Amino acid sequence: MASESLSFILELEQIRDFEFRVRFDWPGVAELDLDEPAPLGRASGPNAARLIGAAVANCLSSSLLFCMRKFRQSPGPLRAEVTGELVRNEQGRMRIGRFDVTIRLAESAAAIGHLDRCMAQFEDFCVVTESVRHGIPVGVRVVDVTGAEILAAPAV
Repeated sequence: MASESLSFILELEQIRDFEFRVRFDWPGVAELDLDEPAPLGRASGPNAARLIGAAVANCLSSSLLFCMRKFRQSPGPLRAEVTGELVRNEQGRMRIGRFDVTIRLAESAAAIGHLDRCMAQFEDFCVVTESVRHGIPVGVRVVDVTGAEILAAPAV
């Protein structure tokens, strides 16, 4: 089976201290300000860990909604809550230890046809959650103002 590759480009620009502005590659999508909590930042926007948590919960909710609509169900608005836990690794560095996501349906399970089939498969179609669960290779490159490459670490 041939693998399909789609790419996207997001731009981040430092505003001040640890606050960055994200520009998305879709026309008309609002920019988003990111920041770190105190003492590093001012918490003027979500930080990266919160964005990953939101992405996981959004992806799971969207996958479940897609599945229910595929079976011609109109489940009403879904609500999701994600709890993230930060832990220290062996070197004392903060890492995301886990996410726990709760998706709340707007009606009783008995009122939603084929819900059992959706429960059995919706997670598997969630791009973000399945990528995070299995690890995402990340390449890192640092260049200076002249374009000189300071660091090149390929994705592994």
